Amino acid sequence: MKRIFSLMIVALISVPSFGQETRLLDTEVASVAVVANQIDIDYAQIALEKSENKEILDFANMMVKDHNAVIAQAVALVKKLDVDPKDNVVSQSLLEDAEKTKRKLKRTSKKKFDAVYIDNEVAYHKAVIGAVKNLLIPETENGELKELLSAVVPALEAHLGHAEMVQKNIKG
Repeated sequence: MKRIFSLMIVALISVPSFGQETRLLDTEVASVAVVANQIDIDYAQIALEKSENKEILDFANMMVKDHNAVIAQAVALVKKLDVDPKDNVVSQSLLEDAEKTKRKLKRTSKKKFDAVYIDNEVAYHKAVIGAVKNLLIPETENGELKELLSAVVPALEAHLGHAEMVQKNIKG
């Protein structure tokens, strides 16, 4: 489990270099932002199918609602700017890692699911916060996109705090 989280964090905060400094374009940053939010929605939907724990269900519902709202804001912004999010190595890596995590969550027994899900949420939010602060915001040139990303950080930090509280309650 720690290896998966470490790989995810590396994928989120590193951009490969091919003999020169590689920089994400704003269209690529937008893609990473949408993908990262959709991944957490996908994890939450698995939790809504598998868990019977009220705290987990409440948290998962909040993830679906909040992350859909961020996606809607990002989509509205890219429409306003008349650009299309561009797939890139970071978004592709996120999707590959997410597929592995989704398979693991789906295979996890109901008895162990809540702890595995919330541990993943804690690690995922830490990784995403780090990526937004250390990669996406610094790479973004467009002021409105940078503002949107900056505005999302407190919500992500609140999600992390909530996930850590649920994690503590589950492991009790």
